[in-house]
Amino acid sequence: MAYELYYWDGLQGRGEFVRLALEESGADYVDVTREPGRGTDAMFALMKSESEPHIPFAPPFLRDNELIIPHVANILFYLGPKLGLAPEDEGLRHVANGLQLTITDFVAEVHDTHHPIDTSLYYEDQKPEAKARSAAFIRDRIPKFLGYFERVLRQNPSGPQHIVGNGLTYVDLSLFQVIEGLTYAFPKAMAKRKGEYPTLLALHDRVAKRPNIARYLASPRRLAFNEDGIFRHYPELDSAE
Repeated sequence: MAYELYYWDGLQGRGEFVRLALEESGADYVDVTREPGRGTDAMFALMKSESEPHIPFAPPFLRDNELIIPHVANILFYLGPKLGLAPEDEGLRHVANGLQLTITDFVAEVHDTHHPIDTSLYYEDQKPEAKARSAAFIRDRIPKFLGYFERVLRQNPSGPQHIVGNGLTYVDLSLFQVIEGLTYAFPKAMAKRKGEYPTLLALHDRVAKRPNIARYLASPRRLAFNEDGIFRHYPELDSAE
C-alpha cells in the first residue's frame, strides 16, 4: 500500500520536508489532498474522526496502512530507516532526529516573521510587527541557526558531505529545503550572507543535483513557493542590512 501524505493542497509548507524524502527514495506515495475525489475533505475526515484512535492534531501527517504518524520530525524519524535515509547506527539516528527538531524550531521562527502576533490574523493586519520581527530574524536568527548547521557539517567526523553519518539522510534534504525557502523569502539577506555558509550551501547544491530530486524539482509535483505557505516573500520584510 502506498504511503499517504496529508497536507494542505497548493502549499509546499511543512509537508515539503516529507515529500523530499519520499521523492528522493522513489517511494510509492499519494499526496492525498491533491487526489481527485479526495482533497482536503479526506484530510479533515481523519482529523475530525470520532472513531479513529490516533487522530492527528494538524497536518502534515502520514498514513502507513493503519498507522497514522503526525509532525514532520516524527514522520521522518519513522520513514528514515524504511527509505534508507537515516544512519544505520541507532545513536546517530537520534542525532539526526535532534537536528531535524532544530530545523522544526527554525521553521516555526520563519513562520513568525509574517505572523508575529496571531496566526488567525492576515499578514496585512500585522505588518508593522512583522517588519520588526523580520529585521530581528535576519539580524540574529538566520546567522544563529545557519551558523550552527554550518559548524555541524564541518565537524562531522565522517566528513562535510553530509550533516550526520557518512551517507545522505533526510536531514540533508531538509536543509536543502530550508536554504531554498530562505532564498525565496529573503533574497537580499541571503545574498549578503551566503559567503558565511559555504559548506551548507555546497550541501544544498549537491542535493539539488541528485537525480531523483532534480527530476522532482522539474516536475509539476514540486509546487511553487507562494504567499500562503511557510516561506513567503514580502519585499518590505527583506533586507541586506
